[in-house]
Amino acid sequence: MKKHLLLLLLWAPFLFWARQAQGWGFFGHRLLNRLAVYTLPPAMVGFFKANIDYLTVNATRPDSRRVVVPGEAPRHFIDVDRYGDSAAYRLPRRYADAIARYGEDSLLKHGIVPWHVVSMKNQLTAAFRDRDTDRILRLSADMGHYVADACVPLHTTRNYNGQLTGQKGIHGLWESRLPELLSADYDLFTGSALYLENPTDVIWNAVIRSNAAVDSVLRFEKEVTARFPEDQKFGYEQRGSATVRAYSRDFSREYHRRLNGQVERQMRYAVRLIGSFWYTCWVDAGSPDLSKMTRTASETEKQRLEREAKEAAAAPALAMPGHDD
Repeated sequence: MKKHLLLLLLWAPFLFWARQAQGWGFFGHRLLNRLAVYTLPPAMVGFFKANIDYLTVNATRPDSRRVVVPGEAPRHFIDVDRYGDSAAYRLPRRYADAIARYGEDSLLKHGIVPWHVVSMKNQLTAAFRDRDTDRILRLSADMGHYVADACVPLHTTRNYNGQLTGQKGIHGLWESRLPELLSADYDLFTGSALYLENPTDVIWNAVIRSNAAVDSVLRFEKEVTARFPEDQKFGYEQRGSATVRAYSRDFSREYHRRLNGQVERQMRYAVRLIGSFWYTCWVDAGSPDLSKMTRTASETEKQRLEREAKEAAAAPALAMPGHDD
């Protein structure tokens, strides 16, 4: 009973977002950052809980930047199949080595998420070392987003939306529709954050794990589709003032059943991974006493976020390489 009550309290802020969200970027990212706070040790959790709303809301900021910031889009994915079979095991772990082998233009075209997470790790460690509250919060929120993206199978393949196999729309089905409909029943409680001895290997292992699931993500959708007439695969739902076409609840539930908990497992994995990266950055910075730091973001940081949000809302979308979901 206590566990179900806690789940209800944690999920309550997301009931509205679940109805409004068009992608993992809103519902999933915000939920994962929020739950990751509860994986942290006592010396960190007070500071992070004091800023849990900041970390939740700003988990989606990297997606907002995609439309205005050149070079942002490749940070969210890596098409490992562009490099050949078993490429995830063979790609250089150091970004400088990857540039030397493939050239930076090619890397940016096919995505750089694992290398970018390592860069974020170094930046957040420096922010903890400098005891800079604004940077700690900003980088923590952003890092959570990129780590979570590395845990999505379709963020690791050039067939990121099923466009190469006649399955266009599967991206939103896997990472948005299924969590939106079913995540209230997921068990996303995980163990405490772990210290990562080798963060580079850890994030690459996350990519390898995600990429290994691509085949089942695509194959099971095809198998379920074969059993559902078009008028039963899709339906129409009210989203605010708009009526939108969406995968039907029956189709979504059957696909979810065939995946056998895959989305739930990946979300649970992402929660602990986000917390572990935050924790590792703090430890590597010398475990500064967070209770002696400014507890919340400064007015300057809040104004900067407001300005960035307005710019993203007003700007036309940039033409970007790679994934557009």
